[in-house]
Amino acid sequence: MSKVLEGRVAVVTGASSGIGEATAEHLAELGARVVVLARRADRLSELVTRIEKNGGQALALAADVSDAASVQTAADRVAADFGRADLLFNNAGVMLPAPVDTLRSDLWQREIDTNITGLMNAIRAFVPQLVASAADKGVADLINTSSIGAKNIYPNFAVYAGTKAFVTHTSRTLRAELGAKGVRVSAVEPGLVRTELQDHVTDQGANDWLEGVKHSLEWLAAEDVARLVGFLASQPAHVNLEQVTIMPTAQAS
Repeated sequence: MSKVLEGRVAVVTGASSGIGEATAEHLAELGARVVVLARRADRLSELVTRIEKNGGQALALAADVSDAASVQTAADRVAADFGRADLLFNNAGVMLPAPVDTLRSDLWQREIDTNITGLMNAIRAFVPQLVASAADKGVADLINTSSIGAKNIYPNFAVYAGTKAFVTHTSRTLRAELGAKGVRVSAVEPGLVRTELQDHVTDQGANDWLEGVKHSLEWLAAEDVARLVGFLASQPAHVNLEQVTIMPTAQAS
């Protein structure tokens, strides 16, 4: 595989499973030195071992994106060990659907804390590194994981969808701010992807819907999204794909 990202330093949040895990491995295959962030240190250690076994370089840092100090500590470690990050895949997220009239404000808050506050904590910690790297290298990337829920209507997913609408719109605005500084900003909006995200769902109605859809069409694999992230980061410096929706062929909406 061509080492098109050789010399680059990529940080991946939510890297202990699913899209984050697959993307960390793929970016390492493309030649990037990869820093993987998540709460589950044991899973990160296993991921780093696999990356290194395949000839890549990786560093595991246990961090909770909802804790600003935790993320800043990780960013400081990246700067100390690898120089500066020039690619942030801002991927950590949770999906906890439930009918709004069940008043599960505990689930709402977890989604907001991770999907919005966590996103912004990572941006706060790493954007200075991205801007400085772009000044030195001519390019840096901020790639945020959104969802087709940012624009499509799914009953019982109101808060999750709202958090992802925040991700997409914030990404578009940040692109306008950071593009002139050489930092490309992209929002990736996946449709149905087979990951652990569905395992966190506690609402029976949402679980029944997801289970039914599993048998009606072929979902994306995490590796499909990982290859998209690698493609975005591999473009010439003057090319920025602002917003990309990736869906299973048979998924209508």
